[in-house]
Amino acid sequence: MMEFFSLSELEKEEIINNALEAGPTIPFPNFSKLFKTWLEIITTLTEEQREELFYAYIIEITQSPQKLITFNLDGILEIYLSLDEQKKEILAQTIKKIINELEDNKKRRVLLVIPDNAKKHLNF
Repeated sequence: MMEFFSLSELEKEEIINNALEAGPTIPFPNFSKLFKTWLEIITTLTEEQREELFYAYIIEITQSPQKLITFNLDGILEIYLSLDEQKKEILAQTIKKIINELEDNKKRRVLLVIPDNAKKHLNF
């Protein structure tokens, strides 16, 4: 994962696009294990690294919201909720900060594809 931060912007974008396209094709039991591990690793990164990584994903989602819609978003929320409180707080703070700093149009696009029950847990 640390290699991501040394890649060019074009390479980062390609990795994110590949992940967003591949994610929904992975059987959910397998995806959930991978995703939970990914989230847990992300909580060990610096705030700056978390922001860079999540920002890249969020920007891609603002440009192509349909990529997020194909995921099992309720299942993803359940994975997030299965994390311990400290990890959930670390992730939520980073995501909220990024979304709140987006320009209005991008912020609106992201909030349109985030399910209401997830917005409640993020306090949006």
